[in-house]
Amino acid sequence: MKVAIALISLIALIIILGYLYFLNGYKSAFEADQQCHYEMRLKSVELDGLGCDHDLETNQWLLYMNYNNDQPSQVIKRYRY
Repeated sequence: MKVAIALISLIALIIILGYLYFLNGYKSAFEADQQCHYEMRLKSVELDGLGCDHDLETNQWLLYMNYNNDQPSQVIKRYRY
């Protein structure tokens, strides 16, 4: 009986987390793009070298900081759609 309750609880948790994951993103690439560029303009006052890029493989826009030296860029925020 305890195993059945634990299994049902686990399935319910997976369904709830999956539901929240898919509802948390933007509805389109356009919305994600607009939000990325908006936050880039807001944060560019305090940070230099910010940029937005569209990642087609993962369906998201990335707000990143581009360094002038040979260091790789750092992703600041992801906008999933």
